[in-house]
Amino acid sequence: MSEKITAILWDFGGVMTSSPFDAFNTLEAAIGAPKDFIRSINATNPEHNAWALFESNQIDLDEFDHLFAKESANLGHRIAGREVIARLSGDLRPRMIEVLKRCKLNFKVACITNNVKAGEGPGMSRSAKKAAAIAEVMALFDLVVESSVEGVRKPDPAIYQLTCERLGVATEQSVFLDDLGINLKPAAALGMRTIKVLSETQAIDDLSEITGLTF
Repeated sequence: MSEKITAILWDFGGVMTSSPFDAFNTLEAAIGAPKDFIRSINATNPEHNAWALFESNQIDLDEFDHLFAKESANLGHRIAGREVIARLSGDLRPRMIEVLKRCKLNFKVACITNNVKAGEGPGMSRSAKKAAAIAEVMALFDLVVESSVEGVRKPDPAIYQLTCERLGVATEQSVFLDDLGINLKPAAALGMRTIKVLSETQAIDDLSEITGLTF
């Protein structure tokens, strides 16, 4: 086991759960939009678009609904913001949860999530049953840092620094898992070991290699 690693930091959606992008692709197909159209909207003016404003709690759901519809229409396919929010919450990954529990025995563990004040709890679930299951997972973390609470979101380096400060660890002693490369780049620049989650199995294998733990 690496003596240098003292903390494992996790994204939530797309890491602890299945990716919401699969649900976005289903919506895109239903309205005749190209695959990953919604991701392209989120990548346009990423620091100031509707998504960025909502995740940092600068606008409410009604404003997001209107602004996202306007932004998507400008790019060729109008999608109401509420349609996107309704598809955010993926299914929990049981194996990844067991890995989290194992890591908790050996390292400090924290969740850094870009989320919005919609649905129930940090996982933004529309289902009370799913929200309860997500709450059980969230309780496993030593710390949960939510963009909608802090007013700062990934990939702003401040959210990674804030998390490490609250955990009492150095960024250089931390590992961060996220499914988006744009969120990993600033973490790596701060000295974190990073894992891009392309699949559950791949992410767990990469984490095992870094930590020396067998999952």
